Amino acid sequence: MIDDERVLAIVPARGGSKGLLGKNGRPLLGKPLLAWPVSAARSARCIDRIIVSTDDDSLAAIARAAGAEVPFMRPPALAGDCASSAEVVIHALDFLVESGDSFGYVVLLEPTSPLTEGCDIDAALSRLHGARDRADSIVGVVRSETEHPAFAVSMSSDGTICPLAGGRFESLPRRQDLSPAYRLEGSLYASEVNAFRRNGSFCHQRTMGFPVPRYKSFEVDDLLDFVCIEAVASRLDELRPGPGPRNGEKP
Repeated sequence: MIDDERVLAIVPARGGSKGLLGKNGRPLLGKPLLAWPVSAARSARCIDRIIVSTDDDSLAAIARAAGAEVPFMRPPALAGDCASSAEVVIHALDFLVESGDSFGYVVLLEPTSPLTEGCDIDAALSRLHGARDRADSIVGVVRSETEHPAFAVSMSSDGTICPLAGGRFESLPRRQDLSPAYRLEGSLYASEVNAFRRNGSFCHQRTMGFPVPRYKSFEVDDLLDFVCIEAVASRLDELRPGPGPRNGEKP
């Protein structure tokens, strides 16, 4: 809870996956991928209720074992490739309202971004709540360094390349002269509930960015991503800038 506003955490976890089969239940350092965001939400001070939206019985069992609720099974219409995260969030909010429960804020935590920690959730919600005069939502962003858009190129059918923004390679700026650029990443999304219903998205004109360190921005889409994240997760104590509890550990 923040002031008198209750906070709901939703973890979406459908059974189907094309990039990496069964990824939401796949063990990451011995803990199912789905259990990582549940652990993060449990360690966050601001979260009042944690639910997992899934269409899969085995994932529902993992969610409950990790400490989340599964108050409904996601309908088939919201379990395919074409279903959006916004539809999943609205479905969950509507279900809870019909059961007599309502919230001021909603947080979406994807299993594919397992390195988010409870302290990140608390910090993001605190920042959003303190900026309600200019923002209704906050989403994770990461600074683009080696992937700065100024160095993006297009490639023609004959294999030759040119700067995507136009001009000549000789006119590209030096890396140290570039203004900071950020990209959206999937570690966390949060919004005031009524604003989310109005906009149907976490990203709009009143959205703040919540910068996260690069090591927390890795997302699982395929096996290579999973291998990289497992390597990162095994060395969090070296990567974390200061002392603090590991993901899922109570402070």
